[in-house]
Amino acid sequence: MTSTNLRGKTALVTGSTSGIGLGIARCLAAEGANIVFNGFGDAKEIEQLQADVAKEFGIQTAYHGADMSKPAEIEAMMKFIDEKFGGTDVLINNAGIQHVANVDEFPVEKWDAIIAINLTSAFHTSRLALPGMKKKNWGRIINIASAHGLVGSAGKSAYVAAKHGIVGLTKVSALETATTGVTVNAICPGFVLTPLVQKQVDARAEKDGLSNEQAKHALLADKQPSGDFVTPEELGGLAVFLCSDAAKQVRGVAWNVDGGWVAQ
Repeated sequence: MTSTNLRGKTALVTGSTSGIGLGIARCLAAEGANIVFNGFGDAKEIEQLQADVAKEFGIQTAYHGADMSKPAEIEAMMKFIDEKFGGTDVLINNAGIQHVANVDEFPVEKWDAIIAINLTSAFHTSRLALPGMKKKNWGRIINIASAHGLVGSAGKSAYVAAKHGIVGLTKVSALETATTGVTVNAICPGFVLTPLVQKQVDARAEKDGLSNEQAKHALLADKQPSGDFVTPEELGGLAVFLCSDAAKQVRGVAWNVDGGWVAQ
């Protein structure tokens, strides 16, 4: 029988106050995992989110507002989890930002921020979580990459570089833990209708004089043959599987959930 029950385990999901991260956090909570939220947002809304998820799934929740571009704040967050829950059993590296511009016009500070948050933060959380996982001989690290971790798109140099880097980090981490009960994998979503993607939809609608719905279809038509957005719940379902006993020999995979994007 496949076990996916995570009762008593603790999951840190970075960038989980909305979008993909929140969807994954809710799916892990449904399996009994205690959830540590991280991300930006209104303090009262985040407090309510914690309370709602804790009540709905009968788990413990916590929040740490570490800025994922700052190693010292990441270290403080990981220490907080160690002290409160006895370590991080499931690590979902999801935090990310985006900026679109050609290489020769790309603002240096935007490049640095994207690499720091989308790639380097996953190194820091992983290096700090792994010793505890190895000691328990059980752990799951799931890096949220992107279809852009497998293929490129013009105007997204920093994002594509970071996501390709995440796939590389995933492979190396998986090899280094191959003889342990710790697995490391990446999920590579296509377009998910997150606030980040909605900004691209809005920009396209304004640029091309389209309605919001027309802009959504145009965006998907470029890349995603299914014509449908991937949902956070679908990504959460895959994350739950990767945490299960059935996935204990799934190691170093970059698993695309992209409506056929990378199949083209």
